[in-house]
Amino acid sequence: MEKEGGKPAAVVAVVTEPRFTQRCREYLEKEKLLDRQHRVEKMPDGTVALPVLGDALPEQHLRELRSRVAPGGTCALTQLLGPVPSRKAQGCSPAQRLCLAVSRWAEGRGVTWSAELEADLPRSWQRHGNLLLLSENCFQAKQWKHLEPELWGVVASALGVQRLAKRGRVSPDGTRTPAVTLLLGDDGWVEHVDNGIRYTFDITQCMFSFGNITEKLRVASLPCAGQVLVDLYAGIGYFTLPFLVHAGAAFVHACEWNPHAVVALKRNLEINGVADRCQIHFGDNRELNLSNIADRVNLGLIPSSEEGWPIACRVLRKDAGGILHIHQNVESFPGRNLQPSGNSEMGKEDWPCPQQIISHQRENGAPGDSRRKVLSAAIKPEWHRWAESAETRIVTLLQQVHGRPWRTHILNIQPVKSYAPHVDHIVLDLECRPCPLVG
Repeated sequence: MEKEGGKPAAVVAVVTEPRFTQRCREYLEKEKLLDRQHRVEKMPDGTVALPVLGDALPEQHLRELRSRVAPGGTCALTQLLGPVPSRKAQGCSPAQRLCLAVSRWAEGRGVTWSAELEADLPRSWQRHGNLLLLSENCFQAKQWKHLEPELWGVVASALGVQRLAKRGRVSPDGTRTPAVTLLLGDDGWVEHVDNGIRYTFDITQCMFSFGNITEKLRVASLPCAGQVLVDLYAGIGYFTLPFLVHAGAAFVHACEWNPHAVVALKRNLEINGVADRCQIHFGDNRELNLSNIADRVNLGLIPSSEEGWPIACRVLRKDAGGILHIHQNVESFPGRNLQPSGNSEMGKEDWPCPQQIISHQRENGAPGDSRRKVLSAAIKPEWHRWAESAETRIVTLLQQVHGRPWRTHILNIQPVKSYAPHVDHIVLDLECRPCPLVG
C-alpha cells in the first residue's frame, strides 16, 4: 500500500515471539484477521510482527491470543510504518487488493460473501493525498451497515490511506455544495497541486473538478500582465490562481458566495503568495459594487453563466473594453443536419482540418461574409451557433449598460470537457470594445 508520493501507509500488526508465530498466524487466518497484503516482519528485538486487517484488533482476540494461543508469551499491538507488500499483493490491482481484504474480513464477522457484495465494491476513486474519495454508487448493500464503522478502516488500509470519504449528489443550492460524507478521519481538508499551484479545500464542503485542468492550463498561458481581472465565480480559486500565479494579472477581484469556498480561497491565496493582489467579494455577485474596472472577466459557471453577463458588461472598462471568458454547457445531437447557420453552400470538403481552432474574424456591426468564418470539424456547429447567439446578447447588454455602441469579436471557442452525453462544457473568448465616438 502506498500513500501519494510513494510513502507506504502504516498497518497494525500483532507482535509475538518466534516460537508462537505459527500458532498466532493460524489463529489470525482462522478468524479472517490476517492481512495477506503485507509480509510478516522480523523486528529488531527478535520478535515477529504479523500484519492484521483494519486499524485495530478487537480486544477479545487480543485476550484469546495471550491466554490460549501464546500462553506465557508476548502478544502486543504495534504499527509497521514501512510495511512490505506480500508477493501476492504485488501482483494485484488496487481493486483486487480491496476485494480480497474486505471479503476475508467480512467473512470473519459472519457475513456470507456473495457476487452482489463484490459488485458493490468500488472500482475507481479519487485520491487526495492520504484521503480517498469513493463514488456514490458503491457500498450500497444493506449488509455493509452492520459492518460500520470498522469496515472503513479495512478499506483504507487495503488502499493505503488514512482517511476515507464518499461522494453523494451535488446539492442544488446555488453554491454547488458536494454531498460528501467523511467515513474515516478527523477532517476533510486536502491539498491538490495543478501546474505548480496548490489548492487546499475541505472536500466535504467544496467541489474540485479534475476535468477543468486543460482550461486552467490555457488560462495560465494568457497574456494578462498589468491587467485587472474580475472572476465572477471564483470558488476556491480554480481560475483566479492561474491568472495571478502564471498569467501575471496585476489584480483580481474574486467573487464567491459559498462561505466554505471563501475560507479555502483565502488559504490558497496565502499559500501561493498572491494574497496581496486579490480582493475577495463575498456574497451574491449580482450585488457587486464594481464598475468600469476590468480588462478581463471570467464567467466560470456551468451549466450557464448568463445571469452574470450584465455584471460582466458593467465591470468592463468603459474606455477600452476587454475580454469575456464565458463558460457554458452546450447540447449537440448526432444525426441532425450539422451545417452551421449561414453556410448552406459550404460543402464538407470546404471544412478545415480538425486541428484548427475557430477564429471568428467578423466584428459585430460591420459587414461580414459568413463564408469566411473558420469552422473546424473539431468545433461543433452547435457550439458555433451558441457563441453567435451569446455574442448578439452581449452586444445588446453592453449598449444598454454603457449607453453607446460596442463592437464584439469572437476570439476563440475552447472545449473543456464532455459534461454528459451530447453535452459539452465550452468557453467562449469574446473581445468587447467600445465604438469610437463620432463628432
